[in-house]
Order: sequence, then structure tokens, then C-alpha cells
Amino acid sequence: MKYQSQKVALYYFAGALALFVAQVLFGTLLGTVVVAPNFLADLVPFNILRMIHTNALIVWLLMGFFGCAYYLIPEEAETELHSPKLAVLQFWLFLIGAAAAVVGYLFKIHEGREFLEQPLWIKLAIVVVALMFLYNVTMTVLKGRKTAITNILLLGLWGIAVFFLFSLYNPNNLVLDKMFWWWVVHLWVEGVWELVMASVLAFLMIKLTGVDREIVEKWLYVIVAMSLFTGILGTGHHYYWIGTPAYWQWIGSIFSTLEVLPFFAMVVFTFYMVWKGGRTHPNKAALLWALGCSAFAFFGAGVWGFLHTLAPINYYTHGTQVTAAHGHLAFYGAYVMLNIAMFTYAMPLILKREPYNQLLNMWGFWITSGAVSFMTFALTFAGVVQTHLQRVLGMSFMEVQDQLQLFYQFRLGAGIFTLLGVVLIVWSLVVPGKAKESTGYQAAE
Repeated sequence: MKYQSQKVALYYFAGALALFVAQVLFGTLLGTVVVAPNFLADLVPFNILRMIHTNALIVWLLMGFFGCAYYLIPEEAETELHSPKLAVLQFWLFLIGAAAAVVGYLFKIHEGREFLEQPLWIKLAIVVVALMFLYNVTMTVLKGRKTAITNILLLGLWGIAVFFLFSLYNPNNLVLDKMFWWWVVHLWVEGVWELVMASVLAFLMIKLTGVDREIVEKWLYVIVAMSLFTGILGTGHHYYWIGTPAYWQWIGSIFSTLEVLPFFAMVVFTFYMVWKGGRTHPNKAALLWALGCSAFAFFGAGVWGFLHTLAPINYYTHGTQVTAAHGHLAFYGAYVMLNIAMFTYAMPLILKREPYNQLLNMWGFWITSGAVSFMTFALTFAGVVQTHLQRVLGMSFMEVQDQLQLFYQFRLGAGIFTLLGVVLIVWSLVVPGKAKESTGYQAAE
């Protein structure tokens, strides 16, 4: 760590890790309810558990992005953060707002739009927090060095804030509602979030491999261009069956197919950088997470997204467990692993320690990754069976659900192992054990 203000990132890392555990815990409870429907039925309804699970995911990923930016930008801009105090205030406001939203969900105070269930006042508070954050990081970049990494990261972060504004618009027309809803949900995860992912991975590749910045930045520009080119019009694959014109079936099918390319490019980019760098970095766990991020993102967001993105296939598969399989692997690979890679790299530096508990961290990587992969396969097979029985043979929804119970039991087992892996990861990052103050690791950075 080169700048004192980078320490504020630790607030965001700690908050994100706590919410990460909560998100996976509620996911495990959801898997239990599906297998044993009366479990928690009188205490917390299924839809509230699902709401907390998905919203905790979004909030902790965003909190992680904020922390990544607060760590990365001062180092890239070669200057202290514009206002560390504002960053700390923003963290507490964001955390309190997230807690207030969860309490509201428990008391049935929410909107009905999936992922955007927050009441209006919570949404407005999020806008205020985002403006505080954007002001802070933008002013930092403006007074310091400008690099391709900071420019693209800022573009992604500003995009997150701008597209979130569409969550404030809730038209009465259901078709318009879903169109603008996807402008938030899709253009986040398959648009501007990819810019954040690419810039953070580029930063990690420079730090972990020692490859020349000019080479990394050339790759970065190519990946970002492909992400924006395919991601924006790729929104059309959500417009197939919601009442929009039929030409979206062609646009969505073509451009969402091309969305595989930037994720494949990220795989080639990260593995090529490691090979070209030829450097043995002491933080092997961080390198493992960075490589895993690109590989799992390619399979989750790329391959599993492609499986059901063409309109003639999506006609049968949309809304089935195939979608759930794609969603779990894509979020885990692209964004969960990205945050963990940055936490694993930065936290030892902030705390002035050698990379500690690396073996435990890597065990967490393999257990969690294996469990999420197994869950993805279970849900994929469940989705194929569901598609055939429900959409082809015409069986009723509840009849089909009875036929899927074995797959749901597999998912629950995978969820329990995922929770175990997450606990190991968080423990490895938070509990220092016998780690001593850093010497060579700090000097190497």
C-alpha cells in the first residue's frame, strides 16, 4: 500500500464480506425451503428470503466495487484520495440503508419489482451515496495521473449510477416497465459491471505478473470495446416475449451470442499475462482468484448464457431452472471472484502483513468453486427436465416441481458446501493467525 487513504477500502471489504456470508446463508435457507416447504413458513415467507438473498448479493458486490475503487484509484492516480472522511461517511450511510431495506422487507415494505424491491426513499438514498462516491473518486482522478484503468473504471462506475436512475421510473404499462427494468438489470451485469471487472483485472495483472502496462492497456481497450458493442444490443435477448416488436428476436439472438467474445478475451488476457510475466508473486491466492474469475466468468456468463440465448431455444427455456443455473455461475465467476481476488490482494497490504492463510484461502476457492459448479450442473439438468415436461409435454408447474426434487436436494447439498467454502475464505482474510508484519511483500509492491 502506497497511500494512507487507501485504508478506507478496508471498511468496504469488511462490510462486503459480512454481507457475502449473509447472502450465501439466506441462499442455503432458500434451498432448504424448496426441499422442505414448511421450513420457516410461519416465520419468513419464501419470497422475503429470496428478496434478501438477491439484494444482499447486489449490495455486497457494489460495496466490494466501491472498496476496489478506493484502493485502486489512489495508486493509479498517484495521489491521496480526495476525501477519506467522505468515503467513510458514505460507507456507513450505504450500510445503514441496506440494513433498513432488509428490515423493510421483513415487514413487507417493498416494491414488487424483482431486484429493485427497495422503497423509493431507499432508492433516493442510494443515489445520494452514489453521488458522494462518484464525486470522491472523480476528483481524485482529476487531480492525479490518468490511466486507461482509471478512465475505464470511472466509465463503468458512472454507468452504474446512471442506469440505476431507471429504477426510479415505474410505468403502469407492463411492457415498458420490463423494458426499463432490464435497462438497470442487464446493462449493469452485462454492460457497465463488465467495465469494472476488466479494469480491476487489468490492475491485478499489472501488480501480480509484472507485465508492462502498455501491453495490459491494449488488451483492456479491446475487451471493453467488445463488452459495450455486444452488451448494449444484447439487452434484446430479454425482449423476446414481453410484448416488444419481433425484430428484437434477431437483434437479441445475434448480439447476445457475440457476448461470449469479451469473456473469452478475458480468459486469454489473464492467462497470457501470467504466462508472459513469468513472475512468481508471493500472493498466490490472489492470482488463483484472478485466473478463476476470468475462467468461471467465461463459462457462467458466456457458455451458460449462450445455451439459452437464441430466441427459438429461449422460447422453451425462459423462466426455467436453466436461467437459475446461468445466473448462479455467472455472478459467482464474473463478480464474486473478482471482489475476492481484490480483497485477497489488497487486505494483506492494508494490514501490513505477508499474504497469510493462503492455503486456507485456496481451499476456500476450490470448495466454493466446486460447490457452485455442482449446483450449476444440478440446476441445468433440472431446467432441461422442466423444459421438456412443462413446455413440451404440457404438464402443470407444480407437477413438474415434484419431478425436480432430486435436483433440488443436490442444489441444497451444494449450497451447504458453498457456505462452508465462504466461511473458509472469510476466515482466511479476516483472521491473521501467526502472520507477521510484512517486509519483502511490501517492498515488492
